Amino acid sequence: MKLILLGAPGAGKGTVAKLLTKLDGSVQISTGDILRGAVAAGTELGNQAKAAMNAGDLVSDDLIMGIMAERLKEDDCKAGYLLDGFPRTIPQAEALKVMLAEMGEELDCAVEIDVARDVILDRLTTRRTCSGCGEIYNVKSNPPAVEGVCDKCGEPVVQRDDETEEAISNRLEVYNDQTAPLVGFYKDEGLLLSVNATSSDAVINAIKAKIA
Repeated sequence: MKLILLGAPGAGKGTVAKLLTKLDGSVQISTGDILRGAVAAGTELGNQAKAAMNAGDLVSDDLIMGIMAERLKEDDCKAGYLLDGFPRTIPQAEALKVMLAEMGEELDCAVEIDVARDVILDRLTTRRTCSGCGEIYNVKSNPPAVEGVCDKCGEPVVQRDDETEEAISNRLEVYNDQTAPLVGFYKDEGLLLSVNATSSDAVINAIKAKIA
């Protein structure tokens, strides 16, 4: 399958993507993944991205699209790909459309995971992350056995700086300003599947029914 996953921070895109990869071998790709991968590989585009990030600048759309083009040509994408958090803007969506057409490919659908703001705030403000291995916990639904200590590696479990209520509110504003318009873009393209659900299984079932 070839999907775009849309939704605010905390909507569950990453969880849904991980579950979908198990269905048909599709690979999960996020903007962060492709940037880190290109930088680690030392490609020309990766080096340009590293220079921008080191300078504290945003990575340009042209650079993002160049790195994405490299990523989608890799062998593991032949089984399909799930674009998690990409594209982020209308210009990126338009550029992706052109790029896929040049590759002779097309998307199955763009999935909007629509979750209420209060659910997102509760979900993210109660999330904790291991500072060592990155394991995710939730103080309400999935706390570590020993408070503040990772079950897997024993390192401290902390609240990320971008998961305080103030930081999350800012992230949601950015999403609404820049990324939410993509819902309208993909609706006009006839590719939008909007799922109002807090259950990952419900989202998966809706996707399977859509592309069956």
